[in-house]
Amino acid sequence: MNLEKGVELILEKLTGWWIILVKMLPNFLLASIVLFLFFVFAKWIRNVSFRVLMRLSKSDSIAALMSAIIYSLIIIVGLMTALNIMNLDKTVSSLLAGVGIIGLALGFAFQDLTANFIAGAFMAFKRPFEVGHKIETNGFIGKIDHIQLRSTTMITDAGLHVIIPNKDIFQKPIINYSQSQNRRVELEFAILSSVDLSYAEEVVRNAIQKIETKNPISDVRFYFTAIDDPKIKLAVSFQIDNQEPKGFMTTRHKAIVAIYKAFAESNIVKITTSNELKQVEGKSNGVETKVETTTK
Repeated sequence: MNLEKGVELILEKLTGWWIILVKMLPNFLLASIVLFLFFVFAKWIRNVSFRVLMRLSKSDSIAALMSAIIYSLIIIVGLMTALNIMNLDKTVSSLLAGVGIIGLALGFAFQDLTANFIAGAFMAFKRPFEVGHKIETNGFIGKIDHIQLRSTTMITDAGLHVIIPNKDIFQKPIINYSQSQNRRVELEFAILSSVDLSYAEEVVRNAIQKIETKNPISDVRFYFTAIDDPKIKLAVSFQIDNQEPKGFMTTRHKAIVAIYKAFAESNIVKITTSNELKQVEGKSNGVETKVETTTK
């Protein structure tokens, strides 16, 4: 008797489930169609957004990430809509709560990593620099070799590969030398106060103007900056074309050589080789140069 009653209860339960399934069948079919349409729409939006973002950011990694996020969001909206059509509101609420908790936990766990990704995304759109640009940031100077979502790689003048997290670059000042059409070369040195200062300024200006560069040097500025008896400190600067390869270092080198050569020819300084100093100082390990200032 108990067995028959148990079988009857099971049959009643199965019958009830069958009735519910039959009633929900139209909703299930509609939800399937809606989810399929969302899937097709999300795939189309992902392809379109990838092309658009590729034009804006010029970075395939940024475009792929953002288009994947857009794709996932549309799929999630489609899934929620399908569950609502099937009258599974409580399931939707539970899923949203679960996603929120998981997202909060992951956000705290990968805070630095998330910050680097967000900074990389902002940099991709703002584009403060591009591959091949020479920049200075975080105490490093070099050419950009590769830009990723998490980090940026630069090659210094010494040939070192430096990987800097994008968060550090985004939060600190950046000097982009490649975007500067012109750049100033600044030199500071001192001469004896017994030298005719006006004559010294004339010698320096003439020496700078004679430096051979692809484009003419312009805006030469000369200032006496301080009295440090028995010396006078001075500063000279001029503007060069920053687009020339190694233009800054090469021109600064030429300027130093030209100024001291002009000083020697004008008897403002006396340049003594190490061989001559060896007799006086009694020490020299190689060919060195010592500059002594004389009176004009």
